[in-house]
Amino acid sequence: MASSKHWLIVPAAGIGQRMLAERPKQYLRIDNRFILDITLSRMLDTGLFAGCMVPLNTEDHWWPNTDASKNDRIQTCNGGAERADSVLSALSALAGQAAADDWVLVHDAARPCVHSADLANLISTLSHHPVGGLLAAPVADTLKKAKLSQLPEVIGTVDRSQLWRALTPQMFRYAKLVEALERAFNEGQPVTDESSAMEFSGNMPVLVEGRSDNIKITVPADLDLAGFILSRF
Repeated sequence: MASSKHWLIVPAAGIGQRMLAERPKQYLRIDNRFILDITLSRMLDTGLFAGCMVPLNTEDHWWPNTDASKNDRIQTCNGGAERADSVLSALSALAGQAAADDWVLVHDAARPCVHSADLANLISTLSHHPVGGLLAAPVADTLKKAKLSQLPEVIGTVDRSQLWRALTPQMFRYAKLVEALERAFNEGQPVTDESSAMEFSGNMPVLVEGRSDNIKITVPADLDLAGFILSRF
């Protein structure tokens, strides 16, 4: 396990409906660069990865215009309707390249503000762990539980002392992640991230604290915020 390689998967098949844009959010620009290009370069420029797989939408026509499309370290495959479908497709495409005990790091395409120090800490912390884990940030805000109605009403305050925000990358052993995702699909379990699949399979991922500014671009206001964060690195 000491010589295990690290592989990167960046699912990029989503359409980003909440951005209300004319194209998927990973192909919007910050400082005239595609978000996807920024994300991939920030990850791959660390030199930590043996290779990278990017699942794409079958109707994607923006990828050929990216800088990443000309990078021979990056391979592509067909993505799926959901993130988990795309990740499983990428894992299948890596079969024959990745060994069972190799590490797979899955990172959001629209999370370009990941910091190299967090990435290095994640890999170092989990290097000898049998399962893996993920970057996460302790919840800082007061959380309210609401009654669902036209005007939501507070019905309680949630104890945040044990709550964390799941970030990416999420890092797991290749074979264990394949097994966990396939089991979740076969048993109809909802998979919102790789950690949830691992949890369902009985594994206990480790939380590695990361920077709270590792934001995911989801709504239009996030573009300016991400641009500001990137300008401070």
